[in-house]
Amino acid sequence: AAVDIQPACLGLYCGRTVLSVNGSVETYGDCGVCPRGQRTDDNKICRECMGSPDRYDWLYLGFMAMLPLVLHWFFIEWYSGKKSSSALLQHLTALLECSVAAVVTLLVSDPVGSLHIRSCRVKKLSDWYTMLYNPSPDYITTVHCTHEAVYPLYTIVFIYYAFCLVLMMLLRPLLVKKIACGLGRSDRFKSIYAALYFFPILTVLQAVGGGLLYYAFPYIILVLSLVTLAVYMSASEVEFFKDLLVRKKRLVVLFSHWLLHAYGIISISKLDKLEQDLPLLALVPTPALFYLMTAKYTEPSRILSEGGNGH
Repeated sequence: AAVDIQPACLGLYCGRTVLSVNGSVETYGDCGVCPRGQRTDDNKICRECMGSPDRYDWLYLGFMAMLPLVLHWFFIEWYSGKKSSSALLQHLTALLECSVAAVVTLLVSDPVGSLHIRSCRVKKLSDWYTMLYNPSPDYITTVHCTHEAVYPLYTIVFIYYAFCLVLMMLLRPLLVKKIACGLGRSDRFKSIYAALYFFPILTVLQAVGGGLLYYAFPYIILVLSLVTLAVYMSASEVEFFKDLLVRKKRLVVLFSHWLLHAYGIISISKLDKLEQDLPLLALVPTPALFYLMTAKYTEPSRILSEGGNGH
């Protein structure tokens, strides 16, 4: 009997689509790009992604969802001024925008109408950059097999940012125009203008460095939470515990940093072994406590005065 031998499917991410299934016999198409929502298996056959994101995938998506919210809060605080009473409402509005955008993004993702999403498993860093692995069998013609091998972790972030931007443009200008009476006419919309800058930056960051962020985001969270906490406490001249208790705003900032620090620890450990990983959360307050206990010994004026007395 004649055997139909198909040529080898070259390339790391090229595969054959299943054209028809007759019992246990499958008919395959030519070697090429897999349709959206599919990726190649070990036999170079395009298979539909039927898995669901694991805990680390959800933590990554949570990190990407937090980025615009944290930037919103930062610029709202930066431009609201000390005497403006509109900052809290703008903070809550930004939280509402990002929360609604996240829910809508999950609802429009496959399966539509459900908060659950189906996904392909991330196996290695190259899965995020399939465009770099298009084969050239004869060194002249390139077979384009670029597709989302990490479906939908790559594109779902862009969809979320789009919804965030649309909701911000619908809600925030009306709110700011009514309640930002403590600000000048040119200052009240600066937090919105800032968002129009950082959303394109976040989009490019995801497009170029999505795979790198996927593997590095827990360590990025830990480093940034420590650095920003130290900068804030030194800039605010927080020296004693009573300073935190008197000013509730500083206490909120401290707890926010602690939550980010805990998020980073959970992302690194993945909480695979609760009895080993949960005690690590006890380390969350350690940097802040260390700073508060040693700030009085590292005050620049005191160091300079003691140095001058020594000479």
